[in-house]
Amino acid sequence: KENRLCIKHVEEIPPRSPSMLLLPEGLHPRLLASLQKQGIASLYPHQEKALRLLQEGRNVVVAAGTAGGKSLCYHLPVLDTLLKQPGARALYLFPTKALAQDQLRSLYSFGLEGMAFGTYDGDTPVDMRKWLRRRSRIILSNPDMLHLGILPNHRIWGDFLQGLRFVVVDEAHALRGVFGSHVAMVLRRLRRACGRYGSSPRFILTSATIGNPLEHARALTGLEVEA
Repeated sequence: KENRLCIKHVEEIPPRSPSMLLLPEGLHPRLLASLQKQGIASLYPHQEKALRLLQEGRNVVVAAGTAGGKSLCYHLPVLDTLLKQPGARALYLFPTKALAQDQLRSLYSFGLEGMAFGTYDGDTPVDMRKWLRRRSRIILSNPDMLHLGILPNHRIWGDFLQGLRFVVVDEAHALRGVFGSHVAMVLRRLRRACGRYGSSPRFILTSATIGNPLEHARALTGLEVEA
């Protein structure tokens, strides 16, 4: 009874019909077929804009709430590029292993046979790590593993770094404070290593609805970013 007395106002907000855009032309036929099989025939405006900006060579940060379709903002440009460019690679960075496993399952849902991807973290067996370096088109990892396992051993990662076209930084809002500063330095090391092997990957960051996604993304990457 006391809790009910704390309620000062109740308002019902009616649902709104989403604004949807058709899938853009030019996507790889295998990717289009996969989307159609999953029942995806259109995109939200922020998904279409992210795809278009990345195709233009920009770096992008997407800020949206839970279940806002952020993962498709990076899956689409990454998978489209990897299907069109056999030597292209991508690196996905997540703050937790659980998130990496979630997106690994999401990648499998596209059903793109012949495209290898896997998680590279502290639980990955040694023999599997070697296979991932050589064969994986998309590696899902975390900032700590990038710092400790990949960058100090960049020579054996040369082929992967040379083909690196995209770096995805998921849940970027979690990378704040001292930890965020450390990650910002690790990302600069990654960019420097990529430059040594002749690549300049585009960065895709996703974030919850924070007030300064553009400023935050630029501070993390040291690059110009579109929000």
